[in-house]
Amino acid sequence: MIEQNQQSAIDTSVITMTATAAEKVRELLKQENDPALGLRIFVAGGGCSGLQYGMTLDEEQEGDTVINQGDIKVFVDDMSLGYITGSEVDYVDSLMGAGFTVNNPNAVSSCGCGHSFKTADGGGEARGCGCGH
Repeated sequence: MIEQNQQSAIDTSVITMTATAAEKVRELLKQENDPALGLRIFVAGGGCSGLQYGMTLDEEQEGDTVINQGDIKVFVDDMSLGYITGSEVDYVDSLMGAGFTVNNPNAVSSCGCGHSFKTADGGGEARGCGCGH
């Protein structure tokens, strides 16, 4: 019997999410027990590379791009959309810690912490992120 690779991606038009990340999001949403919530993925200025990723459980806001992935809703605001289109969200649990990561083809450089990045157009102003890299 051939087992399906748990890291296979769930395809969407804007982002992909690994099966591991999708399962973690389901766990978090189940704990909140609010059907209006989904995963908000956003980009904000800051971090040592100029821009940083953020994720939170949130409700849909006016102007959001909503990605329905089975039982998971992913919300992305218009400003963030251009920075993360084509990205893959994963959940990693290692000796260095656990958390979501974003593999972004739009990033030309990123910090060692994996939470901040810079794009080719130089988006964002670099600041210290406290990661030590």
